[in-house]
Formats: sequence, structure tokens, C-alpha cells
Amino acid sequence: MTSPYDIEEIFPGETVRLPRWQAGNAPQGLAVTLLADYTLASRAALPSAAIVALLGEAGVSHAGARAAISRLARRGVLEVSRQGRNSSYRLTSAAALVLSTGGRAIVSSAAGTKTWDQQWTLIAFSLPRDAVTQRRELRSRLRWLGYAPLYDGLWISPRDLTERTRTQLARLTFGTLTVFRARHVDLDSTIRRDPMDAWDTDAIARQYESFIRQWSPLPDRIHAARIVGADAVRARTEVMDSYRRLPILDPQLPIQLLPPGWLREPARNLFAEVYDGLATPAEDYVRAVASRFTTDPLPGIRAHTVADLLSGLSDTRDTDESSAEPSRS
Repeated sequence: MTSPYDIEEIFPGETVRLPRWQAGNAPQGLAVTLLADYTLASRAALPSAAIVALLGEAGVSHAGARAAISRLARRGVLEVSRQGRNSSYRLTSAAALVLSTGGRAIVSSAAGTKTWDQQWTLIAFSLPRDAVTQRRELRSRLRWLGYAPLYDGLWISPRDLTERTRTQLARLTFGTLTVFRARHVDLDSTIRRDPMDAWDTDAIARQYESFIRQWSPLPDRIHAARIVGADAVRARTEVMDSYRRLPILDPQLPIQLLPPGWLREPARNLFAEVYDGLATPAEDYVRAVASRFTTDPLPGIRAHTVADLLSGLSDTRDTDESSAEPSRS
């Protein structure tokens, strides 16, 4: 069982390397969340000074914010356009696609349940002992696809093998893999290991409880319009940053396999209430901050909702806000 702090890539991708998540306010992660929350559909560019100002209100120093932006550009997450001495940044096409796909997967994790056929998908793999990087990448991808390690080289999922998973696995070019579907045979033995032992459901439940305990006071304050401005942006960023780890820890396991009173759906509903409820005041504040550093119109700044994420948000077309051709810095 991985802890939420061991997940190295929230959105592992082939063409773009998104930042690893760290405990606390990680500048690169915050910058990606900010750009995604308000420009993902349009890929609008924000003045670099505005990004620095918004990160500063989240506790990131001026130097730390500048360094984060520069590193994200080198990683292929952001691209820059310049007008004189002023620079603006936006998500690259590859980053926007990965974030849109990942966002949809995150918010759809508790939407609807399928009848389970009691069959498990098993993936056995073998890699050379010294292939540390490849092993880490493979484990990260399997985790994102909903698998967990029953044994070191045997990962399992109660889901059927989808076409998407087939395609992802077929692209792997290292090690060897064997994939099969099977029904678990329960043995009356002290050495047996149940498939559900691959997941620490007690630890997952504690993460849900912690999330609900932290965020349940906010809906009343949101409805009373008591969270506005920088506070709205900060809370909206933090609730997304907190919630997006839960579907990876709890990858849609069939409800009949889980303890009674599982909090997957209540947590998702609370997330949607906070995230959507703060959309308007947060969008207004991001636009106000950006307006301090440019005279250009800012129609591309739009806060999407959970419903928008579910319908898909990737739009790689240029917007009116990028008058210069963006380039990698």
C-alpha cells in the first residue's frame, strides 16, 4: 500500500513530465494547479508577474515562484511568449491534454458503479534488478491504471482489462509482462494472502475521513459568500490538491469488497461543492490579479466546474491572449 506522499506522478505521461507532488506547498505543483484551474479549456497565457503574485499569496517566495515557472518550461509543461521585457506563460498542448484526461479520471472515480463479475485482472512483470528507473515508471503507470501490488511483481485490479489499459501496456518497451483474468480461490490456510490485501482499506478510509473533516466546514461559509478573493483561490487550489490523491488511493474498488459506510461518494460530493462553489469568486480574483500586469483582454480565464472536467476540457487552440508565438524557454 502506498501512502499519498509516495505517489511520484499524479499524471504520468510520455510527452510531458509533470512535477512530483511533495508534502506542503510545492511551488511547481501549485503553479500547474493554478494554470489548470483557470486556463485549461482555453490554454490562455498569464503574465509571469501575475503567476508569481498568485503563488506569493500561497506562501511561495518571489524567487521560488520564478524558479518554479522556469523549471516547468524546461519540463515541457509551460511555454512562454514575450512582448518586449514582459513574458507570459501558458500550458503546452501536451500538458493540457494530460491534465484534462487526468482531471476527468479523478472526478469520474465515484460517478456510478458497475456490477462486479468477481474476476480479477492480474499483471505479472519481470525487470532486471538494476532497472530502477523503469521499475519506478512501470509501478507509477500501473498505480494510475488502478492496479496495486499483491506481490512485488504481481499487480492486480478487480476491473476488466479495458482497451485503454491494453494500449498503455502495449506501449511499454522494457521488461516482460503477462496479463490474465482469474477468479480468486479462497484457501483455508494461515499463509494465504487475500487479493484485497493489496490495498490498505483502513488507511484509505482514514484519508477520506481526514478530507471530510478538513473541508466540511467550508460549504456553509461559501453559501454565505464569506470566502472571496485570495482566500477563494487558495482554498480552491488546496481542495483540488487534496482530493486528487484520493481516487489513486481508492481506484474504484467494487463497493461489495469494501467496509460498510465507505466514504468515496460523500468525499466526492463535498469536493464538488467546495470546488464549484468557489469557482466564481476565485475566477474573479485571478482575472483581477492578471489585469494588474497587462492591458490585454482576458477572456480565456475561466474557472471550470466538476461537470466541465467530466465532459472533457482539452482545447489546444491558441487564444486571443497570445499575440506572440509561444516557445519553450
